[in-house]
Amino acid sequence: MESSEPQIGSAMVDDGSKQDVLSNGLTENGLVEKESSETKTTKKMKNKKKKSQRSFVPKIGCLRFSDDYPTGYGSDGGFTVEVDPASTKDHRVPTHLVVTVNGIVGRAGNWRFAAKKLLEKYPQDVIVHCSECNSSMLTLDGIDVMGERLAEEVHGDSLVKLVIKSRPELQKISFVSHSLGGLVARYAIAKLYGKSQLGESSEENRECRSEESGKTGITRPDEKSKGKLAGLEPQNFITFATPHLGSRGHKQAPLFCSLPFVEKAARFISWMLGRTGRQLILADNDSGKPPLLVQMVNDSGDLQFLSALQSFRRRVAYSNVRFDALVGWKTSSIRRQHELPKRHDLSKNDKYPHIVNVEGPKIGNSEREVVLEVNAKGYRTNDMEEAMIRGLTRVSWERVDVSFRSFQRFFAHSTIQVKTYFMNSDGTDVVLHMIDNLLL
Repeated sequence: MESSEPQIGSAMVDDGSKQDVLSNGLTENGLVEKESSETKTTKKMKNKKKKSQRSFVPKIGCLRFSDDYPTGYGSDGGFTVEVDPASTKDHRVPTHLVVTVNGIVGRAGNWRFAAKKLLEKYPQDVIVHCSECNSSMLTLDGIDVMGERLAEEVHGDSLVKLVIKSRPELQKISFVSHSLGGLVARYAIAKLYGKSQLGESSEENRECRSEESGKTGITRPDEKSKGKLAGLEPQNFITFATPHLGSRGHKQAPLFCSLPFVEKAARFISWMLGRTGRQLILADNDSGKPPLLVQMVNDSGDLQFLSALQSFRRRVAYSNVRFDALVGWKTSSIRRQHELPKRHDLSKNDKYPHIVNVEGPKIGNSEREVVLEVNAKGYRTNDMEEAMIRGLTRVSWERVDVSFRSFQRFFAHSTIQVKTYFMNSDGTDVVLHMIDNLLL
């Protein structure tokens, strides 16, 4: 054995030796993949590039990374990471899949720090998949398009589906998202809600899951998939600095300085952020329907946005109180202005020094459906904001307010996630708070 503590990112076989991920079609997590049509020279160049990208990552023993680049998604490095069950004392295999989603112009690697910490805390309980389908400029294609891609990555022919299919012991799923990724995840879970991964799994996997749940035989797919996502039980839906109410007016995007003429100008330059930009500023109602974000607070036909959210055991919104130039406090915490905690009520937490307020789960609205009325001038910003708050608060949310004080506060939008440890290390306690409170 050459090394007992492999470096993250190296493909390892069970004995700890290095292995070329694609040289023989066998990945480090034991999944067999078909040989690519690429030449060996191209593969070597890609592998060399991957190794250089991972060189900054600290070491942690027994971790196994797996990389896959689905056709059409580019090669921005999505990966699945887990601890080798053989290295644990009781050889227990993980039953909980955690899917992370990056923000605008982001990539899977933005969640690498959190993935490492999750595996350190729960080495025998979780597998972490950092989604790759919406990276870099693909994040400008529109929330709905990205949501379709993410649902396909979880439920379609991709690495994460292979992870699910090859592990009949997997039972639960959680989503952890940053910024725009939270909206993408909300769309994706509506696509996945009720879909049965089991219906496409092997007979052996189905029987194994039935036996583990204390049942005999195979129940009907509709019974098994009820309230589930890709055949798995939803546990945690967690967002970091996500603009749940969009980025239009009323301090939703502090970058606009809350100046009306600047906010109006933003509508004309939203083309720079493509379809995504128009959806964020609620300017995508050309078809006469309400903007997409307003539609996403109700169940609508096959897209059951609210039911999908409600299926999770808990929903958590982490928000920056200040210095987040891209996403305001109101929109990321799903609150009205008068509902925001007063600054003098914010307090320092000794264990998590940058968390200044924690609000337990609370339902703010019991309406069955929120209807947005349209007037002669179209949909008003105030009405759309109120409709989204009323819609989203029909399910309970935990709210965690965050405030940074060092120079890293000027990068609060990235610091809350610890996008890169060198520039955003102050967010470590926020990530640890999320991990410590994760429902397994």
